[in-house]
Amino acid sequence: MLSMNGRLVIALTLIAALWISIVPLPLWAQWGRPDLVAIVVLYWIMALPERVGIGFAWSVGLVQDIIEGSVLGQHAFALAILAYLALILYQRLRMFTPVQQAWVIFVFTALNQLLCHWVQTLVGIVSFNILFMLPAVFSALLWPLVSVFLRMLRRSYFIT
Repeated sequence: MLSMNGRLVIALTLIAALWISIVPLPLWAQWGRPDLVAIVVLYWIMALPERVGIGFAWSVGLVQDIIEGSVLGQHAFALAILAYLALILYQRLRMFTPVQQAWVIFVFTALNQLLCHWVQTLVGIVSFNILFMLPAVFSALLWPLVSVFLRMLRRSYFIT
């Protein structure tokens, strides 16, 4: 069972990621905003797969949909798919080097972006720009820093 400190740390990291996802950026920088919510969810799934799972990812995705004002269920669906894949592969992912993990994070966040774009297309929000995949690149570049920071938090608060 996760302690109250563990739940609080996980919640605070997700609140910070959600807050960063809605901070206004200049138009030229919006395309490059890393998908911190997906990165943080993936980290906690890989670190605590028996405690954090698909339902958790779905709930965080619904909160993200509400906060961002996007199609309800868009991020929830995408994060649930990512959570499923991460739960299947978490033992293998833990053995990877940070660079290899960054490549996997690139693939996962690219899939996340693709699923969100697909849902938007189904609803009628059409974009013919491939720039919607740029957050995957920046998420992969940011992964080593975020994973080290979250690991440091997990260890300092004894989250198991």
